[in-house]
Amino acid sequence: MEVFLQTYGYWAILVGTFLEGETILVLGGLAAHLGYMDLTGVILAAFVGSLCGDQLFFFLGRRHSPFLLNRRPSWKSKLERANRLIDRFQTPLILGFRFLYGLRTVMPFAIGISSVPVWRFVLLNAIGAIVWAGIVASGGYLFGNALEGLLGNIRHYEKILFVLVTLAGALVWALYIYRRHRKKSQTAANTADKERM
Repeated sequence: MEVFLQTYGYWAILVGTFLEGETILVLGGLAAHLGYMDLTGVILAAFVGSLCGDQLFFFLGRRHSPFLLNRRPSWKSKLERANRLIDRFQTPLILGFRFLYGLRTVMPFAIGISSVPVWRFVLLNAIGAIVWAGIVASGGYLFGNALEGLLGNIRHYEKILFVLVTLAGALVWALYIYRRHRKKSQTAANTADKERM
């Protein structure tokens, strides 16, 4: 495990945070606590991955929004919600959208469609990315610290801990997907009922 994490760990965090990333970043913080990785390196990899992913979605919104919206009609309701938030809370939203579960991908896309200047988004996005990376990675590190206080030397339990954190992240993701699917089904049923009337 040590060789794998030292060889591929930072790349895994970079790629994972490019896509979404909370679970992999908590695992990275835990690995740093166990001494397999450096916490500063974990935070920097997460910062770069998160920043690049969000910049990509911002520029896709700015340049290719009609094409993507035709291919992803499910984003329409999220975009409406996102636009209302952007109008009311532009600066805090850009700084903190990473903490809004379920809006992480669509929010930079929506901001790209809006009139927010590129330089403003890049600056605030960079600040938000480093704060998010620091908080989540440090949370994983402190989680390992707390467990060590309870269990003693947690190296004996490290494989179990990594599996449990991964399963917890997968469970949260599955619940999110289930709720989203259920909401779509209810919306479709309501639309069908209105059409019958």
